[in-house]
Amino acid sequence: MKLVTAIIKPFKMDDVRAALSDIGVQGVTVTEVKGFGRQRGHTELYRGAEYVVDFLPKLKLEIAAPDEQVEAIVEAIIASASTGKIGDGKIFEQVVRIRTGETGVEAI
Repeated sequence: MKLVTAIIKPFKMDDVRAALSDIGVQGVTVTEVKGFGRQRGHTELYRGAEYVVDFLPKLKLEIAAPDEQVEAIVEAIIASASTGKIGDGKIFEQVVRIRTGETGVEAI
């Protein structure tokens, strides 16, 4: 058994859930989290004032799966969560950057 942990953009949750259901995943734990990676947050305008948003909202998915299903889960998350833009997220089981597919130390 392995615990696959993924951090994704919130609006991609429906796509990821559908992709995981398609491959037979029966249970997922989802937590709302905040954080930042290389993008270091961003600035937003609100009523004419500029605010720095240091921590961006994300979703953390945790999936307990048999060893033989882990690769299919990782591939399903990458395919369904990718937008090709910075901040797509990470998958921690074998550490994968969702946007580029980089693995290991390069992904961090």
